[in-house]
Amino acid sequence: MPLTPLPRLMVEPIVRAALLEDLGRAGDVTTESVIAADATLSAVIATRQPGVIAGTDCAVIAFDLMQPGISVVVERPDGSAVSPGDVVLRVQGNARAILSAERVALNLLCHLSGVATATANLVQAVQPHKARIIDTRKTTPGLRALEKRAVRAGGGDNHRFGLDDAVLIKDNHIAAAGSITAAVARARAHVGHMVKVECEVDTLDQLHEALAAGVDVVLLDNMTPAQLKDAVAIVAGRAVTEASGRVTAATAGAIAASGVDLISCGWITHSAPILDLGLDIG
Repeated sequence: MPLTPLPRLMVEPIVRAALLEDLGRAGDVTTESVIAADATLSAVIATRQPGVIAGTDCAVIAFDLMQPGISVVVERPDGSAVSPGDVVLRVQGNARAILSAERVALNLLCHLSGVATATANLVQAVQPHKARIIDTRKTTPGLRALEKRAVRAGGGDNHRFGLDDAVLIKDNHIAAAGSITAAVARARAHVGHMVKVECEVDTLDQLHEALAAGVDVVLLDNMTPAQLKDAVAIVAGRAVTEASGRVTAATAGAIAASGVDLISCGWITHSAPILDLGLDIG
């Protein structure tokens, strides 16, 4: 299924803020002193390592904001698997504008492609099991929409986008409410019928309590693959099962083999290594 782009209305303010941060109070003094105002150039953004691309819309907008009319051709759209040397974007136009936008375009493109690549590696690791890789709210402040879309570019899926679109009762909520039963009952009484209720559990006893309370999803936190397998058997289809904790490409396969529906991972958004890309003139 083609990856639907985010509306420019959502992306442009993020890119604009990044450009303003980089240009500072005086603009790009290096480029303006070295490059003639009417100089033009052609360049490509190419990959230095294999991975999956995300964030091309950010790069396109960065160049366009510096100077409308710069030609940007996307050769590898978001979600594309790439090898070293593959051309992702071709850029042509005013040299000053291209060089001044270069770092912001690359910062966003490299970071988001890193998120997509990390996600794709986990998606590959859980094959051929049914488990889907999902993200969390552990995102870079201000970049959540971009990072969550990058997860989808890598073949993953999204957990809730914020505090307002689902109930997730965690250990501190349970401690403050007194019990899982009390917390779930209060949540059900507060939210509408369209809002799903998920509860984090650390033990099989807590799992039994959460199921009795009627949750829609159980978050099985930091359980071993053997414990996860037992939990899936106990749930027996009565709720969606989500495993979380200590998820890496090395552990994801065993976690998926337990039969869980979802595997959530925070590091794919907040700590994924960048995918190395660079802008080359010529």
